[in-house]
Amino acid sequence: MRVGAGFRLSETDPDETPGFDGKKSDGERELAIAAGAVDTLQEKLFASSLFDRDGDQHRSLLLVLQGMDSSGKGGIVRHVVGSVDPQGVTHASFKRPTKLELSHDFLWRIRKRVPEPGKIGVFDRSHYEDVLAVKVLGLASLEEVDGRYGTINDFEHELVEQGTTVVKVFLNISPDEQKARLGARLERADKYWKYNPGDIDSRLLWNQYQDAYQTVFERTSTEAAPWFVVPANPRQPAGCAPISPSPTSSISSGPPAA
Repeated sequence: MRVGAGFRLSETDPDETPGFDGKKSDGERELAIAAGAVDTLQEKLFASSLFDRDGDQHRSLLLVLQGMDSSGKGGIVRHVVGSVDPQGVTHASFKRPTKLELSHDFLWRIRKRVPEPGKIGVFDRSHYEDVLAVKVLGLASLEEVDGRYGTINDFEHELVEQGTTVVKVFLNISPDEQKARLGARLERADKYWKYNPGDIDSRLLWNQYQDAYQTVFERTSTEAAPWFVVPANPRQPAGCAPISPSPTSSISSGPPAA
């Protein structure tokens, strides 16, 4: 679902499977097909960076993933990174900023990780944490946070002008689904390493985070860099959606110009 005027996160259903009504095996098959298409398009994207064909030489793709803890961001990263040549994709996960990073403006560490021409960049969390967690936890004044929305829009517009397609995806899960997934991390030995006590603290602030995301959608879903909200309670369709080949499909599929 592309976020547009009048969008309300509170009115969306995390259990929906728009465009998909099959079984788990059908979802796995669709995921494999999508992954193959992304691999082919990524190769074309890289090739276009070597030869100037209709202005494609500077093209790149940035996939921004956001969502509450256990919403499936890591799974999407594995699907995207695992479906393409490792040389053609970069992955960045933005945790709590270091002292050095805090000594610069909040986009300093982000700019260093944007994808080069010909590559796909995947952000597991992103610059949006500076208007989400920072806002909810009171780590900056509301006035400072308020000024960051416009700064983010300018930054993303700059990326688009330079040839980067920006795709921003919010993986939407319900609090009950999150509770079940966090519980599984405690019960399964192969999942326990994912458990973080801080995830429980974030659950207590669920409504505040939902309000913060609503503001993000209202103020930063632009024509140049729109937000897409993906129902993520069902894992299979959610896994397919962000790796749809459409963001890169405008790249020429023909041979490089002589």
